[in-house]
Amino acid sequence: MNLVPAAVCRGGDEQFELEDLAIEDPRPDEVLVRFTAAGLCHTDLEVAAGRMPTPLPVVAGHEGAGVVEAVGSAVSGFDVGERVVASFGFCGSCRNCLSGLPAYCPSHFPLNFAAQRADGSTGLRDGAGQPVHDHFFGQSSFAGYGLCRPGSLIRLPDSGPADELLAPLGCGVITGAGAVWNVLRVTPGSTVAVFGAGAVGLSAVMAAAAVGAARIIVGDVHPGRLELASKLGATDLFDASETDGVDRVRELTAGHGVEFSVESTGVPAVMAQAVAALAPLGHAAILGVAPGAEVRTDAFALLSGRSVTGSIVGHQAPAVLVPRILDLHAQGRFPLEAMIRTYPLAEISQAVKDTRSGASVKAVLLH
Repeated sequence: MNLVPAAVCRGGDEQFELEDLAIEDPRPDEVLVRFTAAGLCHTDLEVAAGRMPTPLPVVAGHEGAGVVEAVGSAVSGFDVGERVVASFGFCGSCRNCLSGLPAYCPSHFPLNFAAQRADGSTGLRDGAGQPVHDHFFGQSSFAGYGLCRPGSLIRLPDSGPADELLAPLGCGVITGAGAVWNVLRVTPGSTVAVFGAGAVGLSAVMAAAAVGAARIIVGDVHPGRLELASKLGATDLFDASETDGVDRVRELTAGHGVEFSVESTGVPAVMAQAVAALAPLGHAAILGVAPGAEVRTDAFALLSGRSVTGSIVGHQAPAVLVPRILDLHAQGRFPLEAMIRTYPLAEISQAVKDTRSGASVKAVLLH
């Protein structure tokens, strides 16, 4: 076993502890990836807080980018030295996976949140020889190296953006962009409201701008994030700490409401606003992570053809979504770098603090 640096969640107290862990060689069905960058996502913070069905201790991280270091004997399609982005795990054989919708695989939760192999084993051990859960979302990219499921990896050309730009593509970016393109199917000239200007919400803003939405209304409680939203394509802004989002949206749309809305905060009251802001026949996508939360809305309002849909990780295979975003980025139409701030792995506590305060939109940890 080799030693790798890792940020470990142990106590369900929102803390990450830096440790050197021993990692096994890849099994025949695994790929060993040397991670160079990993995005810090709200879901990782929920795991660290003990609010997700993930056993502790665990190495989280599910937005990794890096290089293939070794390939298991039963794995094909990957070569040592290839650049990859890691995303979530899926079975690959169920109806939803075969339909190109792997995020809705019936095995999504055990494959991604159980943080272990199918046989219950893990590939990491701490200094006392005790197992540490890994394989989180098929990667556990808060460690310098990870034993990955091949299906979680997306091959990339040698040229292209730096790894700190690639890492968030595995979850947050495709969640926001994919909801706009694949769930809402936003059309040119349409009106869109985005509630929450974090990484997911801003990805939705860039995606809506890329397809030609005429009006993109964005609300958040952080002035800096609103300023960034305006640079990424938002046409109208409102401070959600001072203004009622529904009233503001209706004011900007001559009382009609918007055709599409995106909610990315995970706050139930904001989810209700995203629905209430819709025009007749409008469509809302709920993206925020809020375990146990309820979405409340006026049932009578739904009779006017309004609809509400949940969506996770882009409603499409990451191997399709990621290249689409990279193509737009190469054209200057999806400026990912505007919302990314990098931190060494050793400064993960500061990255968490900045993420929670809103000082950092998308923190990316560098190995």
